Amino acid sequence: MTPSTFTILFLSALAATTAVQLWLALRQIRHVARHRELVPASFAQRIGLTAHARAADYTMARTRLGIFETLVGVPVLLGFTLFGGLQLLDSAAAALFPASQMAAQVAFISAVIMIGAALDLPFSWHRQFGIERRFGFNRMTPALFLADLAKATVIGALLGLPLLMAVLWLMTRAGEYWWLWAWLVWVGFNLAVLVIYPGLIAPLFNKFEPLPAGPVRERVETLLARCGFAARGLYVMDGSRRSSHGNAYFTGLGRYRRIVFFDTLLARLRPDEVEAVLAHELGHFRHRHVLRRIVMSFVFTLAALWVLAWLARQGWFYSGLGVTPGANGSAAMALVLFFLVLPMFALVLQPLSSLLSRRDEYQADRFAARETSAEHLASALVKLYEDNAATLTPDPLHSAFYDSHPSAAARVARLLGQELK
Repeated sequence: MTPSTFTILFLSALAATTAVQLWLALRQIRHVARHRELVPASFAQRIGLTAHARAADYTMARTRLGIFETLVGVPVLLGFTLFGGLQLLDSAAAALFPASQMAAQVAFISAVIMIGAALDLPFSWHRQFGIERRFGFNRMTPALFLADLAKATVIGALLGLPLLMAVLWLMTRAGEYWWLWAWLVWVGFNLAVLVIYPGLIAPLFNKFEPLPAGPVRERVETLLARCGFAARGLYVMDGSRRSSHGNAYFTGLGRYRRIVFFDTLLARLRPDEVEAVLAHELGHFRHRHVLRRIVMSFVFTLAALWVLAWLARQGWFYSGLGVTPGANGSAAMALVLFFLVLPMFALVLQPLSSLLSRRDEYQADRFAARETSAEHLASALVKLYEDNAATLTPDPLHSAFYDSHPSAAARVARLLGQELK
């Protein structure tokens, strides 16, 4: 392949990806707006028109922000690649660390990451203090937002820099099969993070207290015993410190697993509804959804590294994207280019990923209905849809493409054995 051919391929993929994203987003806005003034019949007795309209407005506001992010992302990507941004940063890093290629490569990649984070910051700020605050969800102060950002940056550096240096070293020293060794390092790193996250990382951001004695704990412990599920602990997280959104999740790996409930969730749901929500999460483990997703992510990473190893040896891959690796070497440049360009070609996998995820959600719902009560789970879901302002009327095509969970109407109807209305 010639450099000019790859440039055309890259620009075509970028144009097609951007067009699809914008088209789907505009469909979502139009569809939600058309159904804003009428609650679906299957929810008419459960959710009021005011809450339904609020969810529609919230969905449209988030989608509009996503459109703006997409539009800004295009010139940023072109600025990094064809307009010489990466070449400039690569040369500056090489000049700053002339005696150490490793230091220059790490500095180059760090600079790209920091620039990307700086460009993303205004969007994150508006999402938190514009949209989330306008719809009554935000409880985070600017000081807490900045503190979280600082903590995340430090933790990312402490964990990410050694991993990055290991991968760069393998790319330059481990020979033709460096990608296999890098994959093994990546797998080990992710498994280690899964183990240490609950006890070491998560408490840096939130406060975790044992789930207090009472009806909720009794139901949860009975359910766990009935399902034969062992967890290291049951915890309540101070989610209300940052947001009024409610949630519950599993975290950790193996005997380090924890079950965590947001305090906002416990304040809103009845004990039998909490039990049903937990049963749904247990369904994911019973059907090995979590394990399969971890394995699939590792398989995808292995394939991606193999493709990267091949691309890193192709001169047209660099020159077709507007760069020429200098004294700094090609390893760092290959990594950056690959992860900048990959989303342009991987978007076609999104609908399949969403489809598999929705299938898993239905399966976990069936497990919860068997172990607890379909009515209790449906009741809990309706409350969560209302509290989290999740639209009841997403655009079907947008939902099929992106949504990891079935639509509210389809999910509740299937739980209750009703026909869709």
